[in-house]
Amino acid sequence: MRLIDYDDTISRPLPFYLAMEEYFARNFTSDSFFFMWQVEPTVIIGRHQILESEIDRDFCIRSGIDIVRRKSGGGAVYADRNNIMFSHITPSGMVAEIFRDYTCKVADMLRVLGIDASASERNDVLVGQRKISGNAFYHMAGRSIVHGTMLCDADRDMMAGALTPSSAKLKSKGISSVRSRITTLREHRPDMTLAEFKAFAAGYMTSGEPYRLTPRDEAEILRIAEDYYRTEWLTGQNPAGVLSKTMRFPAAGEITATVGVAKGKITTVSLSGDFFASTDVEAALSELLSGVDYIREAVSDALAGIDMPALVANLSKQQFIDLIF
Repeated sequence: MRLIDYDDTISRPLPFYLAMEEYFARNFTSDSFFFMWQVEPTVIIGRHQILESEIDRDFCIRSGIDIVRRKSGGGAVYADRNNIMFSHITPSGMVAEIFRDYTCKVADMLRVLGIDASASERNDVLVGQRKISGNAFYHMAGRSIVHGTMLCDADRDMMAGALTPSSAKLKSKGISSVRSRITTLREHRPDMTLAEFKAFAAGYMTSGEPYRLTPRDEAEILRIAEDYYRTEWLTGQNPAGVLSKTMRFPAAGEITATVGVAKGKITTVSLSGDFFASTDVEAALSELLSGVDYIREAVSDALAGIDMPALVANLSKQQFIDLIF
C-alpha cells in the first residue's frame, strides 16, 4: 500500500479529500493507496442519512462548522484539527474482508503503541467499549474506498453540540450521551505528539515509494470536489414518503424505512440510517417492490431469491420485512 504524499500544511475543505479518494480510485487501478488528512471543524454525514435527524444545523452554523455529505454509508462524524482522517483505496473485493483486514491493521498499529485496541463487528476500532476510530466504505468501478477517523484528541463540547444522534441509537448502545462513546489517542499516549503519530502511521500502514501529488492531480481533484458542494447532493438525498418506521439491528445498524403507498400498492421505498450498502439500494428496492401490494405475503414473494445482505450489509430479508411493516 503506497502513501500519497502532498503538502498537508495547506488547509483544504473536506470535499477535496473525498474527491482525492475518487480521483485515485478512477485513475490508478493497479495499486492500493493510503493517505491522512485533517480539516477545520466539519460534520460529515453518511450517504443514506437524513441530515436534520443527525445534526444540530443551527449549532453548526453558529459555530462555523461545515456540513458535508459523503458517498459512503455509516453514521455522522465530527472532525477537526484534533483528529486525523484515514483514507484507503484498494482493488474491489468482498466488503466484509476489506473492512476486516483494514480495521484489524489499524487496531494492530495501535497495539504496537501499547493501546489495547480491537476491531468491532460494526467496523469501528475500540479501546475497551469506547470508539477511537470509526470507518465507512463505498464502491467505484473495480475499486473500494475505506475511510475513517482516528481520534487523537477531541473537542467534546463541539462534538456533542453538532451531532444529534437518535435516542434509539443511544439506547441501543447502552449510553446516555455522545461524549461517553469515544476515547482518544491522547488519553492513552499523552507523550506522543500528533506529528509523531502521523509519521508512525505512515510507516506502519504503507510501504514502497510514495506517490507525490502533482499540480495536474490537484486541478482534477478540485473539479471532482465541486459535486459535493451542490445543494441537491447535501439535502436532496433525504428520503420522501408517507409511511415511516425506524428499527435498530445489532449488526446492520439503525435503519429508517420510508414507504410510499398509493391505493394499497407500494410506489417507492427509501432507506436512511447508518447502514452500509454496496449498491444503489433505494433504486434496487423500488424496482423490486414498485406496484406490489403493501402486505407481508406479497412483499415476501417479490423478494424471493433476493440476497438482502448483498443490498444492505448484515440485514436479513425477514428483518427488512419487519422494518417496512
